[in-house]
Amino acid sequence: MILVTGASGHLGSSIIQHLLKKIPANQIIALVRNEAKATMFKEAGVIIRMGDYHNPASLATAFVDVHKAVLVSSSDFNDRFGQHKNVIDAAKAAGVSHFTYTGISLKNVNTSVLKHFTEDHFQTEDYLKESGMAYTFMRHNLYAEMIPLYIGRQVLDKGIVFPAGEGRVPFALRDEMGEANANVLISEGHENKSYNIANDVNYSFQDMADILSELAKKKIIYTNPNQDSYIDSLKASGLPEHMAQIASGFSIAMRDGDFDLPGNDLKNLLGRKPTDLKVYLQQNFYSERRK
Repeated sequence: MILVTGASGHLGSSIIQHLLKKIPANQIIALVRNEAKATMFKEAGVIIRMGDYHNPASLATAFVDVHKAVLVSSSDFNDRFGQHKNVIDAAKAAGVSHFTYTGISLKNVNTSVLKHFTEDHFQTEDYLKESGMAYTFMRHNLYAEMIPLYIGRQVLDKGIVFPAGEGRVPFALRDEMGEANANVLISEGHENKSYNIANDVNYSFQDMADILSELAKKKIIYTNPNQDSYIDSLKASGLPEHMAQIASGFSIAMRDGDFDLPGNDLKNLLGRKPTDLKVYLQQNFYSERRK
């Protein structure tokens, strides 16, 4: 039996969708907080169990008869490490033999501007190592699906305005990361290994502007504003102060090369080359405009 936490979220649901293509539904357990959000999987024959990362008691029976589990990191930043610790403790107590964790790919958490935002991922990894369970760390780089949040959807008219300088990121599709996670769960030889889940090519925001210029057959300008004016523009658009600061932090991390970690792990786990950024941009910016 394979258990997937966060099953109603984007990544968790992607992992389950890919597992359903490879193993019977009754071998998959979806752990959710709200059963109503798991209707699609329940109808497909997936076993649904309830559990809350914040509530150890709710997790006590979630891992019964589970051989492998994947912990999709929490999107709730209120004591995220504590939440992860609760899940790992419950899995260990139930006798889970192989535990996979979806963390983050970052060059050096201690020097990154995002240290306060990401260090709990590495605390989770350390705690999982100490648990005695066989582990696999799936260190995810940035999702291509996040690009519209960084640059907006009016780039064909307004250009790209984002303070990442010449920083480069190996953006990859979240669904392909989900597929890679599913492939690890159904195969052997991944015990006590760490994978850098990223595209094998890295891209700058100038590269994005050049690709969009090619697709639109007109010049798309990339502008690298200073951080203060960028934050002011986000707040003027209605984004709360704390969200504007988080967006600014990610742009600084990109500028500083914190995510510049392309590699072949995703390609090897998929058995094919990951989707190129040009394909994503064409489908999500240029094709939308033509409809």
